[in-house]
Amino acid sequence: MTRNEFIKRLKAGLKGMPQADIDEIAADYEDHFAAGMAEGRSEEEVAAALGNPARLARELRFEAGFRNWESDRSPSSAWAAILAFMGLATIDILILLPIVLPIIGVVFGLFVAVVACFIAGGFILIAGPFSGFPGGWLVAILAGLGTMSASVAAGALLTLISIWIINALMWFGRLHYRVIEPAIHSED
Repeated sequence: MTRNEFIKRLKAGLKGMPQADIDEIAADYEDHFAAGMAEGRSEEEVAAALGNPARLARELRFEAGFRNWESDRSPSSAWAAILAFMGLATIDILILLPIVLPIIGVVFGLFVAVVACFIAGGFILIAGPFSGFPGGWLVAILAGLGTMSASVAAGALLTLISIWIINALMWFGRLHYRVIEPAIHSED
C-alpha cells in the first residue's frame, strides 16, 4: 500500500471527527512515512509496519471519544464515546451487542418513565385541587410535589447509573486496546 492510499484510508476511517484533528493525525502519519523513507524503507514497508489504517482509525476514534468523555461529561460526548467503543470492539460485537443494547434500552425506557411521572406529578399538582382529589386540595398539592420530586430523584439516580455504564464501557475499551496494543506495535 502506498503512502497516499494509506492516508486516504486513514482519513476515511476518521470521517466525522473535527477536520483539524483529522489533519493533525494525517500529518503525524505523513511524518512516519517521511521518517521511514529517510531510513531507506519503501512506502509499502512503512505502511505494513504501521498496520491496517481502518483499525488505526477505529483506535484513534476511540481515544478521541474517551478523551472527550473524560473532559466533557455530556449526553453527546457519552453517545460519541459509546459509538467509538463499538467501533473499536468490532471483534467483540457479537458478544457485546446482546448485552449493551438491552441495557441501553432499559435505561432509556426508565428515563422516559421518569419524564412521564414528572409530567403526571405536575398534572396532579395543577389539576388535583380543582378536581375533587381524594383527601382534599392539600393532599393533591403534596401528592403532585411528591411525585415530581421522586421523579427528579429517580432521574438523578438514572443519570449516575448511565455514567457508571459509560465508564464501564470505556474501561472495557481501554482494556481491549491494551490487550491488542502489543500486537499492533510488534510490527513496528
